[in-house]
Amino acid sequence: MKLAQILLNARARLGACLLLAAAALAPTACAADAFPAVIEHRFGTTTVPAKPQRIVSLSFIGHDVLLALGEKPHALRKWFGDHPYGVWPWAQAALGDARPIVLQGQIDIERIAAMKPDLITGQWSGMTEREYALLSRIAPTVAPKAAHGSYGSPWQVMLRTLGTATGTAAKAEQIISRIEGRFAAIRAAHPEWQGASAVMVSATRTGAYSASDIRGQFLAALGFTVPEVENPFAPANAYYALLPDEDLSPIDADALIWIDAGGSVPRLKRLPLRHTLRAYREGREIYAGRLLSSALSHSSPLSLDAALDQLVPQLEAALDGDPGTPVSSMAEAGLLPEGR
Repeated sequence: MKLAQILLNARARLGACLLLAAAALAPTACAADAFPAVIEHRFGTTTVPAKPQRIVSLSFIGHDVLLALGEKPHALRKWFGDHPYGVWPWAQAALGDARPIVLQGQIDIERIAAMKPDLITGQWSGMTEREYALLSRIAPTVAPKAAHGSYGSPWQVMLRTLGTATGTAAKAEQIISRIEGRFAAIRAAHPEWQGASAVMVSATRTGAYSASDIRGQFLAALGFTVPEVENPFAPANAYYALLPDEDLSPIDADALIWIDAGGSVPRLKRLPLRHTLRAYREGREIYAGRLLSSALSHSSPLSLDAALDQLVPQLEAALDGDPGTPVSSMAEAGLLPEGR
């Protein structure tokens, strides 16, 4: 009896050891979702001690990223538009019946403190180091990575960072894999786009978005080369170059996409020297109206599919090599040259 008990105990200890060894060797799928979560950024290091429940999103587009992860912010910062709670149509389903507090304008430290958040997210927010220091006294605060500056964080970086901060890192990777797979499939289906030049330009003030801007990153993901345009008015701006209407040659790319949040069609019609552009003569212009331009400007995990659905057919028409093929968005906006 005593010997049997000894053998039983030994067998139990062996079983426990084998389980521990198996756990140590198994893939650490949940390790990335463990807390405390440590996140490095341009202002230092932030530790999130436990899964947050009251998130204040100060990023102009960060609430889209949170919603993609299934995290509904307690408060969000509205960018533009007149949609409920500042959330555009592509993200309304993810918002569901949530009723977040809507913030606008400058970062209001006192108002944020009154909300008693347990996480403040500030990628793509323009927060200063001083604001970060004050916000960090309220709750763990996540600033953008040093490598990307205030407004250059790729959607993958924002998604991974917020996935780590909210314990949803595995879901973030699934989303990245799916969307990057779609971009890869589009590249494979359009070898003629690879290395061609393309640029997105604000129709409001003739400003070109650079390769480091999220709109430029979108084009690069499709295989295009985004021309670097120097900004004569603000050389330090790495994301956007405002051009004089008297010289549009820097934006005369193989595909020229006019970004318009609304009301700029008359300006494009009378824009000096637009008719001198090769893109104009060869039918390589695309007009991105309010919804498409907003989807591109958010470039979030929720808006990218909407942007691809609308833009890819336009690019196909613009780059088919036939100037007589009308680009539907240009026709609908009344921007085609006479006789085309």
